[in-house]
Amino acid sequence: MPQIPTTLHELTVGQLAARSGAAVSALHFYESKGLIRSRRTAGNQRRFDRDMLRRVAFIRAAQRVGIPLATIREALARLPEERTPTAEDWAELSEAWRGELDERIKRLERLRDRLDGCIGCGCLSLDKCALSNPDDRFGGRGCGSLLS
Repeated sequence: MPQIPTTLHELTVGQLAARSGAAVSALHFYESKGLIRSRRTAGNQRRFDRDMLRRVAFIRAAQRVGIPLATIREALARLPEERTPTAEDWAELSEAWRGELDERIKRLERLRDRLDGCIGCGCLSLDKCALSNPDDRFGGRGCGSLLS
């Protein structure tokens, strides 16, 4: 990972991308969604405060555990203006997100367990397809997989 001199207080989008590991396009997207911010130079080039490195790390860590960007944006919006998330912020937010993640894990485990019944068939046309007909909601409309 490229080192950026500590005396450099503003980063180009390329420097921020190289140092954070995020693609330039991802940084542009984050900025368009209000997750990070930059200022424009006289030549209309983006310059990011150095603390955007921590914000990007925060965003990427939250995304890796499955937190939607809208939820991340809400969390960042609750921080005092211009402040970068701290370790304490992460601890508080991760605790709040834990229940949501646990529920998502349970749903995925149930889906995984139901998937086993479809592996032998492959065509999803069983009388009771656990994937496209959960809990046989459409059983009254006939056998086989019904998509609506």
